[in-house]
Amino acid sequence: ALFGWDSTTIPRNNQQNPAFNIGLRGSMAVKLPGKRWNNPDAFPRRVLALNLLAPPALAEEGNRYSFEFIDEDKVGRNEDQLWFRVSDILDMGESMPRLTWLQNSGLEGEELALAFETLEQLKTAIHDKETVNCYEEENQDVEHVLNMFARRNRGGTALSYSDLLLSMAASQWTQLDARKEIHELVDELNRIGSGFNFSKDFVMKAGFMLADIPQVTFSLANVTRANMGAVQEMWAAIREALTATLELASSFGLDSKNIGAESALLPIAYFLCLENTPAGFPTRNRYKVSREAIRSWLTRSILKSTGVWGAGGGDAMLSALRNIIRDRQPGQFPVEAIEREMQSRNRGLEFSQDEIEDLSEVRFTQNQRAFPLLSLLFPFVNTRDNKFHIDHVFPKSRFTPNRLRAAGVNEQQIETFRDHAERLANLQLLTGDINSEKRAKMPADWLDEQYKSNPDGRREHCKSHLLGDIPTEITSFEEFYETRRQQLQARIAELVNAV
Repeated sequence: ALFGWDSTTIPRNNQQNPAFNIGLRGSMAVKLPGKRWNNPDAFPRRVLALNLLAPPALAEEGNRYSFEFIDEDKVGRNEDQLWFRVSDILDMGESMPRLTWLQNSGLEGEELALAFETLEQLKTAIHDKETVNCYEEENQDVEHVLNMFARRNRGGTALSYSDLLLSMAASQWTQLDARKEIHELVDELNRIGSGFNFSKDFVMKAGFMLADIPQVTFSLANVTRANMGAVQEMWAAIREALTATLELASSFGLDSKNIGAESALLPIAYFLCLENTPAGFPTRNRYKVSREAIRSWLTRSILKSTGVWGAGGGDAMLSALRNIIRDRQPGQFPVEAIEREMQSRNRGLEFSQDEIEDLSEVRFTQNQRAFPLLSLLFPFVNTRDNKFHIDHVFPKSRFTPNRLRAAGVNEQQIETFRDHAERLANLQLLTGDINSEKRAKMPADWLDEQYKSNPDGRREHCKSHLLGDIPTEITSFEEFYETRRQQLQARIAELVNAV
């Protein structure tokens, strides 16, 4: 017996079956345009009907017969159509009532024969054929049943395995409406900053993590009354910690386009939860050291190409990291201890020389790595209070083949120029308004305008952004690119292996 009950459970498709039953036994109403919502006439009752005079082979949209929801008063003969209310077939198991109805509709000859044959097919489908199939499932494992239900439901509105798990989880909460709380929190988190794209699975996993459930996986085995009771008991603290975590991530310039490793946020949320989510943690100066430690660790977690948080051991590592964080010094995010534990599980954040070189050639289109990497390289960029864009130092529009030829670039170098224009050494972070102002200007010209009467400011800008001596002509781009690439690579090596 499932769930320990002595009962028979019938997993049915909860969309197609009711839709079929509405058509066979019920009705529907759709608001008419132009009429007020409080006008009863705005919602005429419609019933499912079958046009008995539509030749089966000519039916539209791949359907053999012409079914349609029509206004009740249109049932019957309507010029070259004869609409039969489908629900009436329930009382017409015998041939005579059907024939009488057709004759009373004025049919004769070929029309009568066509309509009678169509109606006969409807009668056979409803009264004679076993069109609703069933079989007895001998496997009584609940997880197997849930997977079977999810597969069976693929033809309707998307209903995943996690939807079913959430329904089971919601039934375990006694004081709060779990479904409402979880969906509201998902929406709230996704509205933070420039926007995220978290799912209910992430929130449930975070709930298990922060409530100290031994296994953090959002799975059937974890959806027990005891576990869900623990999550419910801590829900207010979980909600507060997750919100603060996403506000912190947003202050680092992260959003749905570059967050990359969602699970990396959970140790941060757990830390904040244990610290009772201090007010103003993302902004107040007293938490600056912990913020910078978190920022460095999170950014490197995102940049690590080997997939630190991928499948196969990631959840077990999260459980282990909770023990490390519980043993922290109050107020300090224990980066070194966390990284030692990660290393012991072959998920360390040490970067090899090949990985460092790979990072130094990240492309503009690799936003999940490009933005976090640039923010790590140039920490003075205030991503908390400003919206930053990734800008091409030498404008992308200058690298069309025709413009490069016109500027005097050697034909053999054109593709190399175009490739390097999209890589890290030609990228920088600028605020949105400055980036819009710069547009397609050559970098030397733009800097001259920005620092017209401030040569020291120009030199400082070039130094802090590792721009060096900006060439005035695009023909010297390769020298600029290679010099800056080497400088960036050296800084990457220094930063990613700093702990």
